[in-house]
Amino acid sequence: MNRIFRLLPAAFLTVLFSLPASAQDRPLKVGVTPGPHAQIFEVVKKVAERGGQKIEIIEFSDYIQPNAALAAGDLDVNSYQHLPFLEAQIKDRGYKLVSAAPTVNFPIGIYSKKIKSLDELKEGARFGIPNDPSNCGRVLIILQELGLIRVKPEAGLKATPLDIVDNPRKIKFFELEAAQLPRSLEDMDASAINTNFAMSAGLDPKKDAVAQERADGPYVNILAVRAEDKDKPWVAALIKAYHSDEVKKFITDTFKDSMIPAW
Repeated sequence: MNRIFRLLPAAFLTVLFSLPASAQDRPLKVGVTPGPHAQIFEVVKKVAERGGQKIEIIEFSDYIQPNAALAAGDLDVNSYQHLPFLEAQIKDRGYKLVSAAPTVNFPIGIYSKKIKSLDELKEGARFGIPNDPSNCGRVLIILQELGLIRVKPEAGLKATPLDIVDNPRKIKFFELEAAQLPRSLEDMDASAINTNFAMSAGLDPKKDAVAQERADGPYVNILAVRAEDKDKPWVAALIKAYHSDEVKKFITDTFKDSMIPAW
């Protein structure tokens, strides 16, 4: 019996530290990428804290680590990705992560320091695209809609340069990490850059993009959580804070048409 009582404190601590963040009275750890996602969450944090929910914002410089950190339990939530990207990560890495709620839509833009219109792209032009599967396919579909290339119909949103079946200008595609694409503009004739990284690099999607994705595309960004947490009260409270009128007004006033609230 004494041995059992000696073990109780350790067992109690194990239970305690497995409780939701709200029960521990510690901040929720939220992973974001620099730029708009981080800016938005500063406002979400203020709204949430007025409701008694504490938030710690942690920035990541790439698209891979926030999901790895969430799956490992180092984060409670992340806010930086669209659903096709999350689904690709789940398929490739076996993460037990889910979408908890929609956030915003960033129409991806095509930028250049050498041309003012895609009509100016010459034969053999160098074109930078994201190297992650979902955003790579996303860009190729955009270029197909713009009439620059044609991809296999069955490839869909998962298209890669290997799926290109018609490339009359013989465009050369270079797959780079999404965060590095703004820097590629010195070497490329054009690059497709996610809005958060474009804005972090000082680019204005409305003024500087030579072309943009349709705003009604399937790439709405999300709050992601572990599957086991989706229905917990703290998730509902965080969604309520994010979907508040105050956050929506901040997005609309700050980012204009470069970003669209998705709720």
